[in-house]
Amino acid sequence: MEQEMEKRKGGRIEESDEEKWVHDASVDYKERVPLRASTAIALSERITYFGISSNLIMYLTRVMHEDLKTATNNVNCWKGATTLLPLIGGFLGDAYIGRFRMVFFSSLVYFKGLSMLTVSQFIPNLKPCHNDICDRPSKAHKLVFFLALYSIALGTGGFRPCLESFGADQFDDDHFDERKKKMSFFNWWSFTLSVSSMLATTVVVYVQDFVSWGDACLILTMFMALTSIAFYAGIPFYRYRMKPKGNPFMPILQVLIAAIRKRNLSCPSNPALLYEVPMSENSQGRLLSHTRRLRFLDKAAIVEEKYTEQKVSPWRLATVTRVEETKLILNVFPIWLTSLMTGVCIANGSTLFVKQAAAMNLKINNNFKIPPASMASVSSISIIISVPIYDRIIVPNLRKVTGNERGISILRRIGIGLAFSVIVMVVAAFVENMRLRMSGHENLMSVMWLIPQYLILGIGNSFYSIGLQEFFYDQVPDSMRSLGMALYLSVLGIGFFLSSFLIIVVDHVTAGKNGKSWIAEDVNSSRLDKFYWMLAVINALNFCLFLFLTKRHTYKTVQRKATEIDDGCHSDGVDTVA
Repeated sequence: MEQEMEKRKGGRIEESDEEKWVHDASVDYKERVPLRASTAIALSERITYFGISSNLIMYLTRVMHEDLKTATNNVNCWKGATTLLPLIGGFLGDAYIGRFRMVFFSSLVYFKGLSMLTVSQFIPNLKPCHNDICDRPSKAHKLVFFLALYSIALGTGGFRPCLESFGADQFDDDHFDERKKKMSFFNWWSFTLSVSSMLATTVVVYVQDFVSWGDACLILTMFMALTSIAFYAGIPFYRYRMKPKGNPFMPILQVLIAAIRKRNLSCPSNPALLYEVPMSENSQGRLLSHTRRLRFLDKAAIVEEKYTEQKVSPWRLATVTRVEETKLILNVFPIWLTSLMTGVCIANGSTLFVKQAAAMNLKINNNFKIPPASMASVSSISIIISVPIYDRIIVPNLRKVTGNERGISILRRIGIGLAFSVIVMVVAAFVENMRLRMSGHENLMSVMWLIPQYLILGIGNSFYSIGLQEFFYDQVPDSMRSLGMALYLSVLGIGFFLSSFLIIVVDHVTAGKNGKSWIAEDVNSSRLDKFYWMLAVINALNFCLFLFLTKRHTYKTVQRKATEIDDGCHSDGVDTVA
């Protein structure tokens, strides 16, 4: 790398020019050390996903004539797949294929799924009905429709985690100004997705409901093609991490085996006696500092006297950095578990909340009627408004007060979002109770009453969703960052499956007691208000557990370079200067 720098700078390396170059193991598209000024980020719009997902339940109930329970479970299963498959895609991207290549191949699969979805709306033999009116869709349409949906889910599996981590990779963690920009990256990433969601839940949903689903699918397919071309046009400007080095779980397994082998040894009181590669000789990425949690794993880094003068197998001796990376994985797991209920809240926002809206007065005036799924745009608008305020006003002022680069710690931000998840379920329960009391009246309750719960859902999302993205990118080993983003998406995925599981259990229990289920065939014969109260209680208990765990959590600690410029702020964790 040093020779390459020298070559690109005309054979001369000057100390004053050091800040121009990126030293975080990144390369440009010609595998050279990249200049900071020549790097750019491209975000591929995901309006196609939101355009399908936001109104899918209406398609399943109106066009495919599924009942509420079946349609809700189908939506949750599909959304669960789109957010669990990234675990496989993120792993392959980190370990074997590379993040950019995974984005490239996945986008082709994604485009194939969109094309199949479009074809199912235009080819006569694949249309839902051969006549204008039918009670059930044709088997051919059902087959192609679900094949298309799960092709999109498969494409999303590699596209989403690797694209987001690839975008965050454009910033150098060892450069103070770029590190601050990376902290804003997740805010603006979510801002962009919220703009996409708003367009999808207004423009695209309007086309679906009042023009045709075929035209909407065609628009989404063309949009995906254009944004993919725009993304690939930026190839010369991106930074690329060094080639994948294999299974990232192997070093973790080596640490566990080495610690078990040396279980009878005592950890030294001075952590400096543990084995570590000097920073000057390190070629494996950033070094991590020792923490005092999970001390048993420190035994993997104890240097045994009989092996001091020979090369030791990594199955017997691990570096402090490898030990700390193993601790990181074990530390994020409890936070991951307590985050699953946020996925349930988001699942309700795109299923039961939409069916609530469909049973209310959707008219703004005599000439305009709101599509039920468009109410989700309220959440998007609240994120679009709250993210810039948080990033540009609140964070700079909090930095001055707390001295934290992020303004507040990542876990504190997630905790605020979890508190909002309790509030949104309480508000939703009150509104649904009022709607049920008015459902038999001639004048239905206005859909505008749903604005508070969608607004709170969006504000909470801007805290816990963005906080979770930061957490799972920053608090995992550097070699597992796409997998870290997949862990965030799995929170949503398991949340969707958990929502379906809760619906099945609640339906079985409540129908067995008096024959009247809380989740019936339609919302007017259901008791969603009681279901929301139950979720509010579960969310409150989950919030208390989260607070208990955060007090015992230890952040990632990175050894920074002595030449790094700093202004006195600290990040979540201790930055050790070497």
